[in-house]
Amino acid sequence: MPNVGEWLHVLGQYTLTWLPLIFFGLIIYLLYRTLQYMPRVKAQAIEPTSGTSVTWDDVAGVEEAKHELQEVVDFLRHPKRFQSLGARVPKGMLLYGPPGTGKTLLAKAVAHESGAKFYSQSASAFVEMFAGLGASRIRKLFQEARKNAPAIIFIDELDAVGTARTGGGFNREHDQTLNQLLVELDGFDEDAQVVVMGASNRLGDLDPALLRPGRFDRQVLVSPPDLVGREKILAVHTRGKPLANDVDLNVIARRTAGLTGADLANICNEAAIFAGRQQLTQIRMQDFEDAMERVVAGLQQRRVVSEKEKRILAYHEGGHTLLAHLMGELLPIQKVTIVARGDALGYAYYLPTEDRYLHTKEELLDVMKVALAGRAAEQIVFGRVTNGAASDLEKVTEIARSMVFDYGMSEIAPARTMRADNYALSEETKRMRDSEQARLTDEAYEEAQRLISKHRGSLDKLATALLEKETLDRHEIKALLKGVEPESRASETIGTVRVLP
Repeated sequence: MPNVGEWLHVLGQYTLTWLPLIFFGLIIYLLYRTLQYMPRVKAQAIEPTSGTSVTWDDVAGVEEAKHELQEVVDFLRHPKRFQSLGARVPKGMLLYGPPGTGKTLLAKAVAHESGAKFYSQSASAFVEMFAGLGASRIRKLFQEARKNAPAIIFIDELDAVGTARTGGGFNREHDQTLNQLLVELDGFDEDAQVVVMGASNRLGDLDPALLRPGRFDRQVLVSPPDLVGREKILAVHTRGKPLANDVDLNVIARRTAGLTGADLANICNEAAIFAGRQQLTQIRMQDFEDAMERVVAGLQQRRVVSEKEKRILAYHEGGHTLLAHLMGELLPIQKVTIVARGDALGYAYYLPTEDRYLHTKEELLDVMKVALAGRAAEQIVFGRVTNGAASDLEKVTEIARSMVFDYGMSEIAPARTMRADNYALSEETKRMRDSEQARLTDEAYEEAQRLISKHRGSLDKLATALLEKETLDRHEIKALLKGVEPESRASETIGTVRVLP
């Protein structure tokens, strides 16, 4: 009769023989199940997207983009009119711009106005771990669209699948999917009533092959709306809402420069929520002002701040407010508070009076002074600084960098940019560039300190009022600074600069 050692020896031999077979059998079974699953995914029918009841009247603030897309609507409605003249509509229309500007809304409106079938897909839906599956889905999508023409294929977040190919073979599935998209774009008949529309926030990241003529022939910029556009957007999003008599959409539009259509829609919704919380039957102007503050600055926080920190905050925000006043109409101060909102323990809220696209060097330097005024006030009053100026320093660094790198506003290179991606820079040039950037920020900080020291009495008034009331509006600020004249070198220039609090 075998002993225990012999039994263990036999068991070990069987284990070494059968365990690898069981392991590989399990892998084969899992692959078999996967292959069974893949055909079912490929065979799924792609149906037109419902909910395309968006009309041109629902899209506001993007008149240039609407004008560009109107010809797509006309072509899909009356194709023979264009075909008889030998004309063809662009195969692909690429909508690009910041998030929230209305690219998806425009695509839906084009589909509704043209009466075309609307196939909407996110590019991320084509990205799969299995090689060839994304390409298969693209083929299926285009087959269905051609079968049901006239049709519009809308691919949102195109950069998820259309980023430039690396050429190193590191992501073959991505490259296969992009190649299939390029093939489908080339495969259209000249008279095919199928238009491909794409949307992307990052035009520079897309593969150049996508943007050449014959594919995405036309790129349409969808930018944040101007004053007239913002007022129209507000009118769309307040349609059907009970507004009080004191609500002025033009005033709201003037106070929301730089915001997108999605931001404005959020403001209208937040205003309705504020009114509903107070059981009001109409939305007041105050509700819109509270909503703007929440969207721009964030949700009010309930934080316990010590008296010592509250005093530092009062002087910090008072410094921003004083310098904004001294800069004239460059940064119209709307409100200052030491009540925490979002990540900020306090903030000064500036609101421009008009849209601006050009800024002088003097204006940008003044913006830097205002941003550094909180840090300068801490240094002058307390003899030391805190970490409360972190976001201010980031803002100033970015402005100085743009002035030197992009705008040619440095003294060492006043007529050229100094970006390394434009051309190779020598080490000496890089040192000069960094030195000039540091000089601009240091100059702005020294000037902020000088102005705060000169008007120390006004700073004390602002800080005392903030410690007492915690929040000051523009009328209270003007009363406290009555008689203090602006000292900006840019005071003779026109307009304002948009700076978030």
